[in-house]
Amino acid sequence: MSTNRTNQKFPTWPTILSTLIAGSDLDRDQAYWAMGEVMTGNASDAQVAGFLVALRCKGETVDELTGLVEAMIANARPLAIEGEHLDIVGTGGDRQNTVNISTMSSLVCAGAGALIVKHGNRASSSSSGSADVLEALGVRLDVPIERLSDVLDAAHITFCFANIFHPSMRNAAVPRRELGVPTAFNFMGPLTNPAEPTASAIGCSDLRMAPLMAGVLAARGVRALVFRGEDGLDELTTTADNKVWEVRDGKVVESLFDARELGMARVTLDDLRGGDAEHNAQVVRDVLDGVHGPVRDAVLLNAAAGLVAYDESAEGSLHDRLGAAVTRAAESIDSGAARLVLEKWIAATA
Repeated sequence: MSTNRTNQKFPTWPTILSTLIAGSDLDRDQAYWAMGEVMTGNASDAQVAGFLVALRCKGETVDELTGLVEAMIANARPLAIEGEHLDIVGTGGDRQNTVNISTMSSLVCAGAGALIVKHGNRASSSSSGSADVLEALGVRLDVPIERLSDVLDAAHITFCFANIFHPSMRNAAVPRRELGVPTAFNFMGPLTNPAEPTASAIGCSDLRMAPLMAGVLAARGVRALVFRGEDGLDELTTTADNKVWEVRDGKVVESLFDARELGMARVTLDDLRGGDAEHNAQVVRDVLDGVHGPVRDAVLLNAAAGLVAYDESAEGSLHDRLGAAVTRAAESIDSGAARLVLEKWIAATA
């Protein structure tokens, strides 16, 4: 995905900021330059803050977000993974404190045969992020980068801890913390998996940003489902209707989806609420042990999204493909395959 940007005439911070303040868009290379300056520590806190606020106030574009993502990956620690692999992840930020649905869905997809390279971090707006719950389950997060491929071979799943792979993010930490408002960084995590997965299932709570994220993935030529619950959840949900952006062959197709069409009951947000890492870890164990209910349905639905994105074939309607994938996801749980993935993962990282 990286582009050769040598021998180009690079801009300056005054030109970048003036462009944004005037309400004009940056091109991809200008956005790449600006994020490169941030990631390498060449930008002052004032320049970082001014850039993020000006960009947010104007409104990000697909080209701008693509440039930012490319620069962030270029400054990340690399991870080479061969062949097809999938990430299931959400932006966070919906502030609904639900259980770790994408983490459970990742285990289910791995049990169904997909190779999962999950990118994640500790909680920022909830009580338990993916890293927190995995740690509580017994998965070690400090596995050396050179061993992550071995873990993937052993368990069909591995974890890219964002803190380890994106050390350059520290250069934006103070401005982001002191601003205290969402910026482009809040939406870049799911797009900056250092393994650059060939397929992604991404939940985005922000209605304006979700199609932009789909556009970035289309520009990168990956397969993906980007989705958002109409009640603001960054998941495919049984609590409301869902908006879905399917990315294939460089194109984005938007549709609406209601989980009741697959026979799943409409539930409330309280049915999906989580707690701290220990609480959510027990929920993971319960789901993998076959406990039925609203959480299982949500996990099946998001695992199905992952399997649809992972599948290189796109025959049939999205509804039909999700329905078939829900059946595969249920088999992964009920056969014990998903539970075995977790056990192998814990053993492989010990």
